[in-house]
Amino acid sequence: MTKEHQSSSRSEGFVRSDLENELKAVFERLPHPVSVYLVAGRAGEDVLSRAARELIRGFQGLSDRIRVTEVEPRDDLARKWKVNSIPTFLFDPEHYSIRYLGVPFGEEARTLLGILILLGYRSGNLTEQSARVLQRIDTPRRIKVFVSATCPYCPEQAMNAARAAMEKPDLISVEIIDIQSNQEMANRYSAFSVPQVFANEVLIAQGAQSEELFMLSLEKMEQQTLFIPESDSEEVETDLLIVGGGPAGLTAGIYAVRSGLKTAIVEKGPLGGQIATTPVVENYPGFTRVPGKALVDILASHALEYVQIFPGEEVVEVRPGNPIRIRTTRRRFKAGAVILATGATYRRLGVPGEMELAGRGVSYCATCDGTLFKGKKVLVVGGGNSALTEALYLSNIGVSVTLVHRRDAFRAQEHLVKNVAANRIPVLWDTEVKEIRGREQVTQAKLVNRKTGETTWTDTDGVFVAIGYVPTVDLARKLGVEVTPDGFIRHDAHHRTNIPGIYSAGDVEGGYKQIVTAMAQGTEAALSVYEDLTHPYWKQEGAPPG
Repeated sequence: MTKEHQSSSRSEGFVRSDLENELKAVFERLPHPVSVYLVAGRAGEDVLSRAARELIRGFQGLSDRIRVTEVEPRDDLARKWKVNSIPTFLFDPEHYSIRYLGVPFGEEARTLLGILILLGYRSGNLTEQSARVLQRIDTPRRIKVFVSATCPYCPEQAMNAARAAMEKPDLISVEIIDIQSNQEMANRYSAFSVPQVFANEVLIAQGAQSEELFMLSLEKMEQQTLFIPESDSEEVETDLLIVGGGPAGLTAGIYAVRSGLKTAIVEKGPLGGQIATTPVVENYPGFTRVPGKALVDILASHALEYVQIFPGEEVVEVRPGNPIRIRTTRRRFKAGAVILATGATYRRLGVPGEMELAGRGVSYCATCDGTLFKGKKVLVVGGGNSALTEALYLSNIGVSVTLVHRRDAFRAQEHLVKNVAANRIPVLWDTEVKEIRGREQVTQAKLVNRKTGETTWTDTDGVFVAIGYVPTVDLARKLGVEVTPDGFIRHDAHHRTNIPGIYSAGDVEGGYKQIVTAMAQGTEAALSVYEDLTHPYWKQEGAPPG
């Protein structure tokens, strides 16, 4: 049995008279009527149904643009729309899949009002950036937003979800769920804090988000904490272009802009470089322990206040000159100077289990992860300066270390070799790690003696790989930048390369591979660029080439 209720005097006393007049004016401006179905129990059957009925009739009484139809749970329409909870509001169900389970009282009245207005305009009214992200979604999303009447942040998330459903009604459906009215469902999803958002039964967001971040989380199917606006510019003119969005590049961007330079950053991979894949950072000043991704978000968010970032773009060509011309996979740049902050990657073993257990016992940085292994047993793989330094560091902080080296002698500085012997660190000579095993974390490593062919499995809590770094210098070499015998960019004390206007910073320069040193180098490079663009060293008679 259905009942359609038209505008009446029921709005009397519903809201303050001044607010009532404002709402009436808003509703009268709506270009389209708003259709709302309320599935509720019969009058007097339950308190929530009665409250929901009174609430929506109050809104309805403000304008004949609000058209409410009341439906009983056993009605054919309720079965057609598969309504399993009462009360439930369905908003224009013939065109959209947006429903509210419960009674939108308190803060949630803002959600109800917002949805009514969106329906009146038949538009999600997305920002340009949000619409771009949403356009990339091409598979269904079934959204559940858990909210509470006392939560001031919930309406924002609920409205984000409703906007998405209105813009893509063929793919996106939304259930906004009041946890007080639906405690059993809230318990089933462990939604004990609100707002929480699930899509296709996967938790994608906790807490309030901007519209753009919500859409990005919906696209990626996991919570996003950083949104970088996209640009359609085919050519960008800037004082400084930074290639690389790791600690060095992001810090250089901050200091360059604060010095007065118009600056842009291009990054082909994830922002943050190696930090982004580091589970926990314990040696960054000011943070006892901080997830690598969280640290990246903090740094990138700070940088975005100053500098424009172009993610997902690879620099394919740099032509020195005045200006320097740069071409990426998406656009062109003109710049007065370029900082190459392209970083370096840890050289990997390339054995089964290495990638799968990275961050779960397989590590490439003792300084970063060593304290997690105090009192435990680990292998350090390598025989150069890095490996011996890592082994000594781990031993000194209370880790039981065994060195594994594929040769019969170290290729390291003599004082490191002597220190290893003095600390009685065992060494497995002529031995290679061929496989790493473990489920949740490393438990074993397969060792093969290169001379005898003997294979053994050894129990271990971790494998530290220290077989060197691979600097990312392909672009530098293509450009004609000189590199050291170790393959790192050759630079002077001001981070200048041999090519005027081209600078370097961070791990691509070699030296200590630490976040703070990379950031310091990025700072120095940016300040050098500022000084040099003000007084170009290459124009000074007798100046060195770099």
